[in-house]
Amino acid sequence: MKDLGRFKTITLLLALAATFGCQGLSATQPTVSQSGNLSIAAPNLNFGTVLVGHSEVLTNTLLNTSDSRITVLRAAVDKSDFSIAGDKLPVTLAPGDSVPFSVAYNPRAHGKSTGTVALDTTTATSTTIASASTTFTASGNAVNPGQLTVTPSSITFGSVPVGTTQTQSATLANSGGSSLTISQATVNGNGFTLSGLTMPLTLVPGQSVAVNVSFTPPAGGPDSGSIALAFVVSTQGHNGKGHGGGLAGTNSTVMVPVSGTGMTAGQLVATPASVSLGNVQVGTNQTQQVTITNSGGTIVTISQATTIGTGFSASGLALPLTLAAGQSQSFNVTFAPQVAGTVSGSISLASDATNPTLSILLSATAVTPGSLVSNPSSLSFGNVQTGTSQTLSATLTNSGGTSVTISQASASGSGYTLSGLSLPTTLSAGQSKTFSVQFAPQTSGSVSGNVAITSDASNPTLNVPLSGSGVTPGTLGASPSSLSFGTVLVGNNSSLQETLTNTGGSSVTISQANVSGSGFSVSGVPATLAAGQSANFNVTFAPQSSGAVTGSVSIVSNASNSTLKITLSGTGATPGILSASSQTLSFGSVQVNGSATQSETLTNTGGTTITVSQANVSGGSGFSISGLNLPLTLIAGQSFTFGTTFAPTAAGSVTGTISLTSDASNSTLTISLSGTGTVPGQLSVSPSTLDFSSVVIGQSKNMTATLSATGSNVTVSSASASTSEFTLSGVSFPFTITAGQSKAITVTFTPQSSGTASATISFASSASNSPTSESLTGNGTAPPPHNVDLSWAASSSTDVVGYNVYRATVSGGPFTKINTALNATTAFVDNSVQAGQTYYYVTTAVDGTGLESGYSNQVKTIIPTP
Repeated sequence: MKDLGRFKTITLLLALAATFGCQGLSATQPTVSQSGNLSIAAPNLNFGTVLVGHSEVLTNTLLNTSDSRITVLRAAVDKSDFSIAGDKLPVTLAPGDSVPFSVAYNPRAHGKSTGTVALDTTTATSTTIASASTTFTASGNAVNPGQLTVTPSSITFGSVPVGTTQTQSATLANSGGSSLTISQATVNGNGFTLSGLTMPLTLVPGQSVAVNVSFTPPAGGPDSGSIALAFVVSTQGHNGKGHGGGLAGTNSTVMVPVSGTGMTAGQLVATPASVSLGNVQVGTNQTQQVTITNSGGTIVTISQATTIGTGFSASGLALPLTLAAGQSQSFNVTFAPQVAGTVSGSISLASDATNPTLSILLSATAVTPGSLVSNPSSLSFGNVQTGTSQTLSATLTNSGGTSVTISQASASGSGYTLSGLSLPTTLSAGQSKTFSVQFAPQTSGSVSGNVAITSDASNPTLNVPLSGSGVTPGTLGASPSSLSFGTVLVGNNSSLQETLTNTGGSSVTISQANVSGSGFSVSGVPATLAAGQSANFNVTFAPQSSGAVTGSVSIVSNASNSTLKITLSGTGATPGILSASSQTLSFGSVQVNGSATQSETLTNTGGTTITVSQANVSGGSGFSISGLNLPLTLIAGQSFTFGTTFAPTAAGSVTGTISLTSDASNSTLTISLSGTGTVPGQLSVSPSTLDFSSVVIGQSKNMTATLSATGSNVTVSSASASTSEFTLSGVSFPFTITAGQSKAITVTFTPQSSGTASATISFASSASNSPTSESLTGNGTAPPPHNVDLSWAASSSTDVVGYNVYRATVSGGPFTKINTALNATTAFVDNSVQAGQTYYYVTTAVDGTGLESGYSNQVKTIIPTP
């Protein structure tokens, strides 16, 4: 096997049988030219096609068929393109002898040529010497060498926007008379590329191929370059006869100039980029100017402007509008609201710029005129004992969008007075102001009134109706109206104070105080309360069992409200108990100067509130707590979570405790702590870069790397590759590498396409230098094509004019001919083989009449994969 670049060629030697057997070529005799008993084997020497400026030599045979000696004295050719090669005349031939005679063809111009070779001879017998002349012809066809032409001869792209690509087609043609092979194409100049040309490419005479030349300017400005096409012109004769027909070639280069100009594309920008028109009163409008600029390098045409958002409009743009590079144009944006509220919108400018849609955000707030409202809208004083007063408040709010100035405020109606407003006063949009109205009835009976507010609001006069009644009977009131004892421990008691007030106009006599509900009792209830008098008494809750309890105190009197009921509630509870979610916190191994934090939850599992007053950490260094602010109060069932941190400063095992002091039934709660300080581990990978070199697409190549741990044990939790063409094997995650030990890993490269592939594998671990990375690189190459190079020994028969080549996929056939025309040489290249296939080859010889010999010996070859 011989390696020709990336192509693999297999050479086989075939031996033809020396004779043809019953179908041998001796069945017919060659035609000869004879004069004076001197015979010529070939009456015409056909040189076929020969390149101008090259020469080829063919040999004829001279045969003495007489019984006398013949002397060939001299030879001459009547055409200058032909000459006698290796002239050894005179030469004498005994009867039956033969001698080779060579003629050279060296054409100087294109076209066909035929000449006559004349041989002067003498024939000597025992009695006489006779002179004679013998002739034969020589013919050939001269063609010019192959020539590569490119159409067009130069390529100009003109102006091309930066970042885009323009492609032009060019035609490569062989305008000469022999084959040429394009071996290399070199592109010079920024942004120019050549595609559609697979090399090496052979063009027979008259053949052409189209290629593409592209220009992708990386920046603005002119660029120029060239495409250099290197080719080899074949100088091999077409007929393969004689001498001078071997492989040869002449190297040449064609230069194609290329040029183009990078042009930055047009781009639109707006100043300002967004428009905020602020507050605009309904029924009015507000306008702001916007300027758009073409900041690019080419002309931009704005074809459409679309405004979105209720109340927004644009003016001053005449479309379509064309902006040259650097040119600007201003227009106006107007907001004319019809209803109140915040409005957002946009103006979208459609153009042929690189940003085909430029959006300018719009925002504004439509506000209504100022408007006053009162909350509440009216004031009702209810019953007020004559001789006393009651005060109620109301709030004025500007519910509109503009400021309101209050100029006057007055109260009407007997017993009503207004306070709290210093006039004039101004309320901005949304602002509020509180005022008070007092009702002081002098006589019993209902009284109506009004507060009139005058302002410059949309409702210039706001009326707040007033109502109330003057009353004289005594009335009992309780403060508070209900008593809640909360949680009280079983066996303990809690007392709360209650206040009774006579809000009427005469004395009130209390006759009874009835208590309901288990555990409730009263003491100190007063007997008489004068008008407006208040007195205190106590209510006690002493629960006998746990659980919620409700009850009431009913005060019976001669007041207008003869029975006053005060509701009671409380809960009997067991003592509070402090518990921890974990009695032991183990931090395991933590690197020195690092830290680890665990959560601990405290819960009050008892029935009453407890207070944690102290939290002390003792034992080995490195333990601390956070998030626990003391004192901490936990109601029944409540939990609180705080953090415990272990931050070792030295290697080794450490133990400690957290002691929590509270007023719970278990006054001290202890939590055990433990941890081990470790020296930080380091993870390294060797080698730092794996280079897979070239790998055929679809195949794989494995390489090994080593992970090593130093300092302390390192746990590798995961690994990830930045591309799927590289995969990791040989390990299962997570795994731990002991300090000072290593672990081998396998990385596989399976290219999916041609070209260089680069990636990184990152190893996440517990090491201080996590993540640890290894660089990967490789080159995907296309599978090489194959061919079979066949050669064999020439047939010993002189009248063989060519050979046929046959192929089979099983030994012994059946065989199929694979040459399309008779093969004139003793070599053949089979380019139609498939990788992994086994083939069997034989050849046959064919004479000038078309008679074909039997098969030669069989040879076998196996095509590699790939």
